[in-house]
Amino acid sequence: MTASLTTAQACEQLGVKPATLYAYVSRGLIRSVPGPAGTRQRRYDAGDVQALAGRQATRRDPQAGVQAAVQGSLDGLRAGGTGGVTPILDSALTRIGDGTLAYRGVDVLSLADTATVEEVAALLWTGDPGTRPTLPLRARLNLSRHPRADTPLEALGYALTYAGAHDPDALDTRPETGPRQAARILTLLHATAERHARLPPAPDLPLHARLARTWGRPDGADLLRRALILLADHELNVSAFTARVTASGGASLAHCTLAALSALQGPRHGLGALHAHDLLSAALSGDARAALRDATRRAGHAPGFGHPLYPHGDPRARALLNALDVQFPEHPVTRATHAVIHAHAGDTAELPNVDLALAALTLVLGRPAGDAVTLFALARATGWLAHALETRAGGQFIRPRARYVGPA
Repeated sequence: MTASLTTAQACEQLGVKPATLYAYVSRGLIRSVPGPAGTRQRRYDAGDVQALAGRQATRRDPQAGVQAAVQGSLDGLRAGGTGGVTPILDSALTRIGDGTLAYRGVDVLSLADTATVEEVAALLWTGDPGTRPTLPLRARLNLSRHPRADTPLEALGYALTYAGAHDPDALDTRPETGPRQAARILTLLHATAERHARLPPAPDLPLHARLARTWGRPDGADLLRRALILLADHELNVSAFTARVTASGGASLAHCTLAALSALQGPRHGLGALHAHDLLSAALSGDARAALRDATRRAGHAPGFGHPLYPHGDPRARALLNALDVQFPEHPVTRATHAVIHAHAGDTAELPNVDLALAALTLVLGRPAGDAVTLFALARATGWLAHALETRAGGQFIRPRARYVGPA
């Protein structure tokens, strides 16, 4: 379990007596584990209690329940929790729980060790965890028809806009065409990154090798493969939810991905790696504690540390940082990263999150800060497409209501 509550705390949140709480446990609604050693006390999963309390509140006041489900609680997120009544949608894609992350029931760490990006994409898009067939990933759009951008991230946006307007295949909404269309979008993004780097496309290479070639770092291909897999999806984050809302209105997969790409570009979501990149760049001078202090002052928190869904540490960060330790153990960035982690550990229990690992990876490969976000976008596009496909297949229409509070 994650955070746990005492019997009194759980009863207070639910507004019930202990006997009712025990009944919830027996029905499997709330998970329970033994309390402190030498006592007969039990502890109850805080997330289960919170979810049940939210469902009860919704039954008592449906309108308030909808509002709480959509908004959540920003104060709770800032305090390190998941916030109020969390918005919940059914999904078979990604599970986050007990400090682990899994795609379609397959642990993401094992996928990062053995799978290709194409296999993980097929797993998320088709739900076949056994064979995970490699899907054909070839772009057929003329990339020279859209403007040349100043940054790779801007180029991705141009390409998606062009694809949404000019790809006739995007108009085919039959379920069986979805994975093929998703494959076209994903390869379009990698081809766009190649074009921005003024390289001819290399469609016969695996996607991670294409990106390593684009970045001029073939020695970083396996690290990029791991990052593209570890970041492929993360349940209903801001950008994935945006992809779902857009798909629910019937938009093409290119436009769903474009909407998600826009939602990624906020400091509370995809741009967090920029502050972490600045932190590690400053720490390369040798004074990790001073770099950490200055970065915390600028960002309002320690960049690259802590995650409300992983109170005991982000498994994606551990996996990427461990891979960096193995391949580049004596690299100055690797040493600076460890120095920053050690300096922060003296002040707090917060552990590194994936933003710090992304920043370290891009710095080791000699890439600018913006490429940490580009890598994030290329990775997460796989998940955005999976969320759009799942929404389309389920026929969901996501349309929250607003409670008017303006002048009469």
